[in-house]
Amino acid sequence: MMRPDLHSEALRIHIKAVPGASRDEIAGMLGERLKVRISAPAEGGKANRAICALIAKRLGLRKNQVTIESGHASPEKVLRIEGASKEAIARLFDD
Repeated sequence: MMRPDLHSEALRIHIKAVPGASRDEIAGMLGERLKVRISAPAEGGKANRAICALIAKRLGLRKNQVTIESGHASPEKVLRIEGASKEAIARLFDD
């Protein structure tokens, strides 16, 4: 089993999730949070998985590098992102 790199730094971003949208998209800033619209419903973790997949794809990461750290059952979430540069994360907020 491969040991994780204990020196790598995870970045955290705050998001506002909007499940059940017409399409998956990063909708820009909402206050201090990133607004993320997801077509998946908020049931059985479907929206959470879709959010992680969307953010990972935009950052060029694997799906398992983006996880929900807190807010699993809430629209207000904190994502933990492994392996992305601060510059790449900043581009998410600029789009």
